[in-house]
Amino acid sequence: MAPDRPLVMGVVNVTPDSFSDGGRYLDHEAAVAHGLRLVAEGADVIDVGGESTRPGAEPVPDAEELDRVVPVVAALSPEVRVSVDTRKVVVATAAIAAGATLVNDVSASLHQVAADAGVGWVAMHMLGDPRTMQQRNPRYGDVVAEVAAFLVERAERGRTAGVRELWIDPGIGFGKTAAHNLALLGRLDELVATGFGVMVATSRKRFLGALLARADGVDEPVPAGDRLEGSLATAVWCYAAGAGMVRAHDVAETVAAARIVSNGPRPVS
Repeated sequence: MAPDRPLVMGVVNVTPDSFSDGGRYLDHEAAVAHGLRLVAEGADVIDVGGESTRPGAEPVPDAEELDRVVPVVAALSPEVRVSVDTRKVVVATAAIAAGATLVNDVSASLHQVAADAGVGWVAMHMLGDPRTMQQRNPRYGDVVAEVAAFLVERAERGRTAGVRELWIDPGIGFGKTAAHNLALLGRLDELVATGFGVMVATSRKRFLGALLARADGVDEPVPAGDRLEGSLATAVWCYAAGAGMVRAHDVAETVAAARIVSNGPRPVS
């Protein structure tokens, strides 16, 4: 179910504690304005989230997440396709009522909500939960095989429930070491081979900061706002491996990269 061209999902974090923007868009008007900027830059989908899922993040009460998310979804949905980034049934349901047509689900558990509403669903792999996922020295026998098996099982649940638009996301950085992240990227074609649409989110993540620091010969990870090169390099890699969509903070640059991949040279037969 891969799209006929690479898609870009732009990020709008309506939170005070996002790792990437530090709460710049917690205000509703600021969030909507940012979303419209991303639309102008070429985003195919705007992903609106009201609960941070960065490592160590604490859960947000239902009412607070609803207050953050629903007005922004309602304002943006007439202008662009909107996804809602949530783990909660009540938030997903309210966002769909406000105009969202895709549920970006880090819990990989909201397939029935998507099926009942007739919207798309992204199932993501996560080991543990945001509070603890990076604190337990994540271990796998074969991270790619285990993540793929989990995602196929969840996607099949979604298909059985009646979800017609299914995406799987390997969950880069969600209960994974840098080595795990790189293994998943290096063997992304194995996820693509499952036949489900693949979405990947590497944008500005910590492992990129560490890789960029290593390239610069320094110890401290490069700050989130300075990870554009790594974000674009991995986006292009994912598109070339067959991913149908990349989630990105730097939309204009990622859209340009997607166009290059889409219009680039083809293998000679």
